[in-house]
Amino acid sequence: MESPEIAPSTPPSSLDNSPPTGLWPDTNAGKPNILFILADQISAPLLRPHNPASPIKTPHIDSLAAKSVVFESAYCASPLCAPSRSSLVTGQLPTKIGAWDNASPLGVDVPTYAHYLRREGYETVLAGKMHFIGEQLHGFEERLTSDIYPGDLGWSVNWDQPDRRLEWYHNTASILQAGPCIRSNQLDFDEEVMFKSTRYLYSAARRKPTDRPFCLTVSLTHPHDPYTIHKKYWDRYENEEIPLPEIDIPQEEQDPHSKRLLHVCELADKKPPVEAVRRARRAYFGAVSYVDDNVGKLMEVLEECGMAENTIVVFSADHGDMLGERGLWYKMSWFEGSARVPLMISYANKYNPKVISNNVSSMDILPTFLDLVGGVIDDRLPLDGKSLLPLIQARNPIRTGNDTVYGEYAGEGTISPLMMIRHGPWKLVICPADPPQLYNLESDPKELRNLTTSQDPNTIAAFASLQAEASKRWDFERIHEDVLRSQRSRRLCWDALTRGRFESWDYQPRNDARESCVFPPKQAHACEVSADDFDDRYIRSKVPLDELELRARYPPVDAMGKELPRAKSKGVAGANNQ
Repeated sequence: MESPEIAPSTPPSSLDNSPPTGLWPDTNAGKPNILFILADQISAPLLRPHNPASPIKTPHIDSLAAKSVVFESAYCASPLCAPSRSSLVTGQLPTKIGAWDNASPLGVDVPTYAHYLRREGYETVLAGKMHFIGEQLHGFEERLTSDIYPGDLGWSVNWDQPDRRLEWYHNTASILQAGPCIRSNQLDFDEEVMFKSTRYLYSAARRKPTDRPFCLTVSLTHPHDPYTIHKKYWDRYENEEIPLPEIDIPQEEQDPHSKRLLHVCELADKKPPVEAVRRARRAYFGAVSYVDDNVGKLMEVLEECGMAENTIVVFSADHGDMLGERGLWYKMSWFEGSARVPLMISYANKYNPKVISNNVSSMDILPTFLDLVGGVIDDRLPLDGKSLLPLIQARNPIRTGNDTVYGEYAGEGTISPLMMIRHGPWKLVICPADPPQLYNLESDPKELRNLTTSQDPNTIAAFASLQAEASKRWDFERIHEDVLRSQRSRRLCWDALTRGRFESWDYQPRNDARESCVFPPKQAHACEVSADDFDDRYIRSKVPLDELELRARYPPVDAMGKELPRAKSKGVAGANNQ
């Protein structure tokens, strides 16, 4: 993305190193808010915006897609939770930031979209899962919840013992035990995420128009396995035909990486019963509908609070789920069900809805956010993502501009770096331990014909070009050694840290009910904290009762209960037209 040179007189919200002169700069009037909704393990090919024949009921996501720019061919940077999310928030490939597996720390000095937007004057807030290891904020000013997954080194992969199944690996239990529930840890977590997120949005609606815009990331853990969901959502598919996977490949005919994944997931030489497969898929469908209902709740809050017109809404996922296709489950592969993610961007009255077929990456989200709000990217720092704004603004949804995405995987199931290049219709999957795979997704969307031995001249040329690109881009031997070094270091550290007194790195949200001040004075850069900075959830003696109750009411009213304009001063002063 082209960015202007940074002048020495740049204000505090951009890329100089001067300390902030106040709580935030006064240059944010009119900047849009950002609501980023991130689901866990939603496969784009299973959603109706990408597959009209899908049996999954998602009316709210469908409605959002109808008013969004929808990216038909969006890919994660790595088909595993933590590496994918680290790449998403930083806009960098896993090899650039050491995001190898679900126990790889992200460096505290690696800029994320939260850092960039915070420098632009945004309040950056996270609710839900992000699977950070070690440091838990990475530019977010506040986390409203803890994470559902551990923030430590315990889930490090071990390529030194490639045949050993670690206890935390995926297994068949999620499939065999699939079905309805009343509660699960996933439901407990996501309901907290939704409660905290909607409460935050309501609080944002009660602020002054001159306050900072927000970037709220709402990261749900559904529909990630285990495949269980509340009976309400299970029953949505009562008397519905639950289709079985379309593609069934005998295990002896699987490619080497898929065979390893079957071993990792405890499926080698096993085949789940058909009824268990149907139950697992039904529960997954219900979990996607649960995510959809929560998307609807968030959109409803924006609408009823008058924030929809000035809020950019983005919906995506960290990776997909094979859900039994090809005999594979979960993620960890570069097949479409695992690697392709939904990506839709809605900005009311700003950009017309359309579908874009270019290949894009979740790493493109960071520079796109900055472009959408008129922010500045520091071109001196590494960035693999590319802004999608030129595609969003293009008149015709055709393949123009960049059309190549890269993916990198070094987690469980592989024994050497497993890389992917998608260019135009072609997808190359390459790993030093395995024969390469080449697919033409226009003629073979199910990826059934590996074309590496094709005699077609166009295919031969495409294969040679992609192999040359892979050789130029990746030093596989060096990357392999980097991964091994990281795994060994982390295993040693984890072994030590589990001896004696254990100090958790998991995030503890700041929620002191004794304090009613959102920004305690010691965190306010010596600025005087006004009544606008108080938390209205609790009645405390620091704020007069009438003031607090009037300030907490939304929309604001005057002394006789008549509704005031929503941008009007709140509290007793507003009620008396002061």
